[in-house]
Formats: sequence, structure tokens, C-alpha cells
Amino acid sequence: MKSITTLFKPGYGPSSSHTMGPSIAARQFFERNPEASSFHVELLGSLAATGLGHLTDQAISKSLDPKPCRFTWSPQIVLSRHPNAMRFEAHDNRGQVVDRWTAFSVGGGSIIGEEASDGAKEPDVYPHQTMAEVMLWCRERQLELWEYVFHFEGIGFPLFLGEILELMNDAVDRGLNRDDRLPGGLNIKRRAMDYYSKAGFMHAWLGRIGRTFSYALAVAEENAGGGLVVTAPTCGSCGVLPAVLRSLREAHKLNQKQMMRALATAGLIGTLVKCRGSISGAEVGCQGEIGTACAMGAAAAAQLMGASIEQIEYAAEMGLEHHLGLTCDPVNGLVQIPCIERNAVAATRALDAAVYATLSDGCHRISLDTVIVTMKQTGLDMGASYRETARGGLARHHETKTDLPD
Repeated sequence: MKSITTLFKPGYGPSSSHTMGPSIAARQFFERNPEASSFHVELLGSLAATGLGHLTDQAISKSLDPKPCRFTWSPQIVLSRHPNAMRFEAHDNRGQVVDRWTAFSVGGGSIIGEEASDGAKEPDVYPHQTMAEVMLWCRERQLELWEYVFHFEGIGFPLFLGEILELMNDAVDRGLNRDDRLPGGLNIKRRAMDYYSKAGFMHAWLGRIGRTFSYALAVAEENAGGGLVVTAPTCGSCGVLPAVLRSLREAHKLNQKQMMRALATAGLIGTLVKCRGSISGAEVGCQGEIGTACAMGAAAAAQLMGASIEQIEYAAEMGLEHHLGLTCDPVNGLVQIPCIERNAVAATRALDAAVYATLSDGCHRISLDTVIVTMKQTGLDMGASYRETARGGLARHHETKTDLPD
């Protein structure tokens, strides 16, 4: 299982699979063809179906700048390895093809090539691939989940966690201080500032819920506007974990060490899902993005509440289980409707799952490992129109009304 540092990636929105990943792939192809006169990129499957709304062509063009690039859009062609595929061609000054490469954007900003061994270049850090194996290892040594993570990660891992926390908090702060409208044509007004302001006049738990909503909205809106966010596990679900961590830190005066440990546990959950399931909306629907983010937030929250490793696993299991079957159906191919709202709702659901699990004795029938496998199979069983193609669900049946100017 790969390092958690491959899960939490800083980058610019609106999509880790449609902007961050293709941008990285284009940069890699450019680096191996620096003398090329021009490029041609064919976007396939989901990348072609929602690429315009996700600014995929713009992200690739920036990585290939100053060389010209021509695009072909082929949403009807879906390759078997993954629905997010790109075919790159490098041309010389006579227009002849000098190099070709097919790459796949598999979620969270990760890229693999068409070669069977490609994608295994990052070394495995963890010897285990299931939560059951991780928990057994911890029980035998009487260690916590965060201690498991710190044991196997490198010496600079605490510094990495501190930087990720800072980036997440910066995204919250920026989002709370903007009330303009998001790009893309839906004319959506940012709402984080309003939610935060109104929450300040509410008492007790209502105010806490309102602030949690506002933090998640702040980050999700930053992402939709092309701002700097951290994949957690993706750009489209990047608001859930920062909202959970920010809310608990403020409510209970938690210190940096506690937050870093919670972030490590959240990263472990996300990495397990990425290893045995999928975090790609194009492959398994939004259950892989928002569902995983909710599981990560629930695990982090449960740990901060003093839960046992069994209770933390239960919280993560609930966070993912209750998003099973959630489709990826972005209206107009934009990471706005219903994506932004889902971040806010999933953040409070993560807190609910953490409380529920911490109040229990940790015993339950369905394991996190079972839910991860179930989620992957559920996603593969979905029709393609429900997996980030903007052809089904809300993307097809939504009303054409948009927010009106003030």
C-alpha cells in the first residue's frame, strides 16, 4: 500500500482527475518530448464527456505551453483500464508523429500509463492492504492507528502533515472571505461567508453545525473556483475533512499534535479505499469521492473523541456505507451542483458517524473492508451515465434555472 503522501496532494481545482491528473500527465509527456513542435491530445470517455466543464483542456494546454496543442474529444471511446483516458501525440516541425503515449487519470491526481507495470513506480510503504490486517498489527503491539501510520512513513512525515493542515486551513479562510460568483455559467453564488455569519447568531449545537457547513462550503467553493486545495481524497470532495478537523479543533481547543494524528488516521482510511476500492468518480461514482471523504472525516473525528481502534473502524465503515450507490452526476459537467452541497452534508454526517461509533462498544456486523469491496463492485455495476459523464441523474434531469443575480 502506497504512502499517505500520495493521497493528500496540493493542487488547483476544480478536479483532481480532470485537471490535476491531466496536467501532470501533459507535463510528463512534454518532459520526454521537449523538442516537439506541437502536440495533439485526444480525450476519451469521462475526460471528454465532462472535460470542458472541468477545464481539462485548459489544464493540459498550460502544461504544454508554449507549444501549440490540438484537442480531439471522444466521449464515446471508453478504454477498459479506466474511463479517464488521454492519448498524447508529439509532432515534429513537419507534422510527423515522433512519440505517442496513452495515460489514465485514476483519481486524486494520480496518473498511470498504458503499460501493465506502469502505476507501480511509487514504492509500497505499508505491508498491509486491509483494515483487518492493520488492526491486528495494532492490537498485537497495543498501538493506535496513527501510531501505525507514523511507524511506516518516513522521517519527514510530521512536517508533511503540518503543511497539509496549513493548506487546508488556508483554503477555509480564503473561502470564508469571498462571496462572488463561481465561473462556468451556472451563476452560482458562493455561500460560505453567509453561512458562517448566520451560524454566529445560532446557539450551541445549531451554531456548530452551521459553522461546519460553512467550512466545507468554503473549501468546496474554492475548488470550484479553481483555487488551491488539497485532495482529500479528491478535489471534488476536498471540503469534508478540513471542515471536520476545523470544527473539532475550534470547539475543543485541540492542539497541532492532536490534529496531525487525526489527519494521519484519516489518510490511512483514504489510502485503504484507494488501494482496494476506488476514489475515482468516473470509475465508481460519487460514493468513491464523497463516501471516502466522509469515512476519512468520521475516522479522524472518532479518534479525536477518544475512540478505540474498533470504534474508529466502525465510524469509517458507516461514513462509507451510507454513501453506497451515490452517483457522480455533475450538472453541466461542473464541480458545483450537487458537489459543493454534498461536501457540507457529508461533513456533518462524518461527525454523526463518529459520535454514534464512539457511543457504541465498537462491535458491528459489517466491516470497513467489506464496504470498500462492496463500493467498488457497486460502482462497476452502475451504468456509465451515472459515473461522471454528465449524461444521467441530476446532470440530465435538473431544472434549467440558475441562481439569479442579487
